[in-house]
Amino acid sequence: MEKTRIAVPSTHPGGMDSELGQHFGHCDLYTIVDVENGHITQVGTLPNVPHVQGGCMAPVNHLAGNQVQVLIAGGMGMRPLMGFSQVGIDVFFGGNSGKVSDAVSAFLQGRLTRFSAENTCGGGQI
Repeated sequence: MEKTRIAVPSTHPGGMDSELGQHFGHCDLYTIVDVENGHITQVGTLPNVPHVQGGCMAPVNHLAGNQVQVLIAGGMGMRPLMGFSQVGIDVFFGGNSGKVSDAVSAFLQGRLTRFSAENTCGGGQI
C-alpha cells in the first residue's frame, strides 16, 4: 500500500474546492490530501506559519513536521526548493490549476512537472 501526503497552498477556507494559492510561503493555508493507492482517503487543512523576508525555511520545516511528502505549488524560488529537497519533499508545478481538486487530480494522473532549477522563479522569491 502506497501512502502519500500532499500539501497544496490554498485560499481560505481550504479544501478541494478552494483556489490554488500561487505563492506557497504566503498562502492562507494548506489543503492536506492523504492518498492511498491512488485514491484520496482524507482531506484537511493546515494553517500556514508566519513568513518573513529570508524565512523560506519556516514553511518548509512546518510542512515536513506534518509528514508532507509532496507539495503542489504555483511558484517557488531556488532557496525554498533546495530546502524541500533537503527535507525529502517532492515539489510539483500546479500553477495552471484553478482549484486544489484540479491540481491533485493532475498529480494523481502524472500530469504535473517536477520543479527544478530550470523552472523556479528568479531571485529566490516565492
